[in-house]
Amino acid sequence: MSFCRWPVHPLSPLLPIPPINKSFSLQRLFCLSHSLTMDANSKIRDDDAPKQPTSFDFLTRKAYAPPSWASHLNPIPSHVFRLGHLPTPIHKWNLPNLPNNTEVWLKRDDLSGMQLSGNKVRKLEFLMADAVAQGADCVITIGGIQSNHCRATAVAAKYLNLDCFLILRTSKVLVDQDPGLTGNLLVERLVGAHIDLISKEEYAKIGSESLTNLLKEKLLNEGRRPYVIPVGGSNSLGTWGYIEAIWEIEQQLQTGTSKIKFDDMVVACGSGGTVAGLSLGSWLSTLKAKVHAFSVCDDPDYFYDFVQGLLNGLEAGVNPRDIVNIQNAKGLGYAINTSEELKFVKEVAAATGVVLDPVYSGKAAYEMMKDMADNPKKWEGRKILFIHTGGLLGLYDKVEQMASFAGNWRRMDVHEEVPRGDGIGKMF
Repeated sequence: MSFCRWPVHPLSPLLPIPPINKSFSLQRLFCLSHSLTMDANSKIRDDDAPKQPTSFDFLTRKAYAPPSWASHLNPIPSHVFRLGHLPTPIHKWNLPNLPNNTEVWLKRDDLSGMQLSGNKVRKLEFLMADAVAQGADCVITIGGIQSNHCRATAVAAKYLNLDCFLILRTSKVLVDQDPGLTGNLLVERLVGAHIDLISKEEYAKIGSESLTNLLKEKLLNEGRRPYVIPVGGSNSLGTWGYIEAIWEIEQQLQTGTSKIKFDDMVVACGSGGTVAGLSLGSWLSTLKAKVHAFSVCDDPDYFYDFVQGLLNGLEAGVNPRDIVNIQNAKGLGYAINTSEELKFVKEVAAATGVVLDPVYSGKAAYEMMKDMADNPKKWEGRKILFIHTGGLLGLYDKVEQMASFAGNWRRMDVHEEVPRGDGIGKMF
């Protein structure tokens, strides 16, 4: 199907208006007529116009048309589900102690939803559309005990009337115990996800693909129709979520008042799909920002190889080492934080009002600021877009570590001379 590209009337996202000029032709008139009679599931892409989401777009399935600069990639998804509240805002981030003339801006993908928040939403928009297209009645995915991706998948599945089966990695000591209701686990269990626990040791020996396939075979034998989503939703199809995000950023820059051009983008790297989409999209689009990824698990060489596989799956014809710089931000290990990292999260929140998660964006921002302090000339005068990928619920798993420096409370001191009587608006 071909898509006609017309400017969209600002008051009506449904009514394309053709440009009135001398070159207007019967062929264009036919194209306009055709676009007005297209199936309701169709999506008309206008690369020169901002998205016009409506409240009725949420949880709808639409035909997908890629940005013009990504139309040569293969395969192109056929459909997308609108699961996120998009576009997410971009605003100046007034971090202290930046190098001279350096500006940091923030892309708030932590605001893409509440239960279904963060960067995982963008990948799931494509993955869940594929699951529904294949006739699945349930989805399977896998991750850590506080996996943001698993929580988002569980919520998305329930929105679409699918069952969700989660394999969650935990310690050998806790694998036989009730995992509790902290953070992401609370949401997963509230929405009825089926949870299988696996120890980190068994996970390392067997691998995520084999574990999900074992569960898939079990469900197939029970007459179910499962659809497997990989760790973090990071496969070539999920990569389209952040190719599409680059188009969103392009539109925001073109229609915004700041007229800013970003030199760099910074993001955490946990499973590779977000980095693949951002770096490929930035390279193909008009952005041309240099992408810096801070890996919070494994190591940079692993992610260069993994991202190469995702790009090969799209026939992109590019080497990731040419379009993204991946640095190590693992620290003590995946989802393990030093007190300095958690104090940094607290200090950023107190200074800017922005709450970072401890596993992904918190570590990435911490390492970015360390790099700026160690190599200020590298960053001086640069305009940087930091992608906040969400994960706030993961902070609830760190409350004991953070309790000693959270502070800021006391009992209110009310002098004895203050009159006592019946108060107003009593809540008892």
